[in-house]
Amino acid sequence: MPVIAQHQLRTMNKTIIYGVDIQFGDCDPAGIVFFPNYSRWMDAASHRYFLACGLPTWREMDALPACIGAPLLEIHTRFHTAATYGERIELHTCVEEWRGKVFVQTHRVMRGDTLICEGRETRALCVLDPSGRLKAVPVPDFIIAACIVNG
Repeated sequence: MPVIAQHQLRTMNKTIIYGVDIQFGDCDPAGIVFFPNYSRWMDAASHRYFLACGLPTWREMDALPACIGAPLLEIHTRFHTAATYGERIELHTCVEEWRGKVFVQTHRVMRGDTLICEGRETRALCVLDPSGRLKAVPVPDFIIAACIVNG
């Protein structure tokens, strides 16, 4: 893969849409989605993103032995409006930036054309080292290439 500047990668990464049908149990007594559910859905969208880009699950990735996945290091969420049960929302997920051993994913939670909330996650790609400890490793080029439009 040719060397591409970080700012160029941001504009070339694929965006994947993950749909969620909001259930009664996802809401608080006022009928508004309980805020931790957005983090749960963003985590699911993060994992779905890589599968939709054509990559195997982290643990099945033969090209990266002992891979356990991409644990969350940091998350920021900003809420714009509420959602309730019976509605369908879509999480528009992409990788905003690749930073060696970590990457930043963004999620835009939409109800039609309405922005419900935005999330930004920083994750590290990790393997189990021979002693059984987690170790962050550089994100391989083949993973980045799978996430780039026409990659």
